Amino acid sequence: MPNTPLIDDSYLQEAVATVLESGSLPQIVQAGHPVLRAQALPFAGQVSAHDLAALIAIMTETMRAAPGVGLAAPQIGIPLQLAVLEDQYEVTPDNAMARRREPLELFAILNPRYTPVGHELASHYEGCLSMSGWQGVVDRHAAVDLAYDDEHGSARTARFTGWQARIVQHETDHLSGTLYIDKAYTRSLASNVNYSEYWANPDVTDAKAGLNF
Repeated sequence: MPNTPLIDDSYLQEAVATVLESGSLPQIVQAGHPVLRAQALPFAGQVSAHDLAALIAIMTETMRAAPGVGLAAPQIGIPLQLAVLEDQYEVTPDNAMARRREPLELFAILNPRYTPVGHELASHYEGCLSMSGWQGVVDRHAAVDLAYDDEHGSARTARFTGWQARIVQHETDHLSGTLYIDKAYTRSLASNVNYSEYWANPDVTDAKAGLNF
């Protein structure tokens, strides 16, 4: 029989304890790990405030070391509706304009839900730390409203647009077992090497023509 774990509070607490007690940054699990495809558990006090703060700090350090602009708890094997997001990387003016990419200050989200604002979609390449070495084009809502709890238990809402909205959608999707490849144009899939050589443009016009998607 498949070695699929029972995702419950006991499993969650054991996974958190393993990360907190390891003394090193956790590995980022890759596609095929069952927790990446499971519905993450809503946070309901299963982890103490002290341990939650420590977990967020470790996830932040792991995200920055990768490096990435977001990391969801399932990506380190923890089936919890928690993610950290941050985008402080320098990009070219053309890239920033085409992708509507602005800096995003570090913040953590618990139990997030996003709602599209309007009908505009944006198509861009994106990658995932749990699908190392690959990128694909995904249509995302150009703007979303995000409802979430912060690490202190306060309910919050915020509107995100452009590249920030893409990060929010990508990380929130992780918490329902969805990877970007599920929404990508499969013909757009490119290794990092080929993406850099052929398709690393501010928009995806050349990639659409060259890869026929």
